[in-house]
Amino acid sequence: MQHGTALRVVISGWLRLDTITALPVSAYRDTVPVPAGTRRYVLVTTYARDRFHPEIIRRLAADRTLRTQSAAAIALWAYRHRYRGIVLDFESLAPADSSALSAVVRSIAAAAHRRHVRPVTVAVPPADTLTFAARRLAAADLLLPMLYDEHWSTGAPGPIASPGWVRQLLAPWVATAGASRLVAGLPVYGYLWKAPAPATVLSFGDAQREAAAMGVTLDRDSASASLHYVRPDSAQGWVIDAELLRALMREAEGAGIHRFALWRLGLEDPAVWPAAKTRAGRNGPG
Repeated sequence: MQHGTALRVVISGWLRLDTITALPVSAYRDTVPVPAGTRRYVLVTTYARDRFHPEIIRRLAADRTLRTQSAAAIALWAYRHRYRGIVLDFESLAPADSSALSAVVRSIAAAAHRRHVRPVTVAVPPADTLTFAARRLAAADLLLPMLYDEHWSTGAPGPIASPGWVRQLLAPWVATAGASRLVAGLPVYGYLWKAPAPATVLSFGDAQREAAAMGVTLDRDSASASLHYVRPDSAQGWVIDAELLRALMREAEGAGIHRFALWRLGLEDPAVWPAAKTRAGRNGPG
């Protein structure tokens, strides 16, 4: 792993909750060794076949026996495969599902802690403080606001995350959960919008190469500090670079947050790694 020493944690396994049984099924388990001192976490999700399945969370909440069985299976799988922590990604829920989510998180956290697998972290859509209310997620060790997609693939072009937007979204989480329980999830990717199709994911390297090939300039937007370019055919690329990532990190640190997660590796500006390594020496990404 090329930059493993800059990361205290890598999410390198993936369990999905089966849409029929609601029990965990291994979707991916890493085989690449990580550097000594880097911890491996497993992602547990309801995502399958191009969408999240909130009905699984509702079913588990309504059936205590099944919920206990599923939670125990998740914890045992993580323990047997030597994952140190768990990240729960249960999206597409509605405010009416808040109690169901709370019950499921409580069961998984309790089962994981019995196996000495911790922390249990819940990934939360940062604008949804009703469904993912911090007080209902007290059983989780950490909460991870996903601070990206300020402009998303099926919407209008624009920055993936801007400093002011991140600052505004973090404020209620700091107030309700406390900065010490938060991990700031920050982007290292971009999007290329070409109407009428949805945007496609854009790496920093691809943005550089395409802008050069098209004879256009990667400019920094003064309002958002984001790099962007416009092709002759009016397609727009917006991408995160190391300078913007550092600005986003400063916003989180200003709110008292010193843990970071980066989404998603392989698309990043190579210049992000010195900053990541410096922070890994203190509290570090993840």
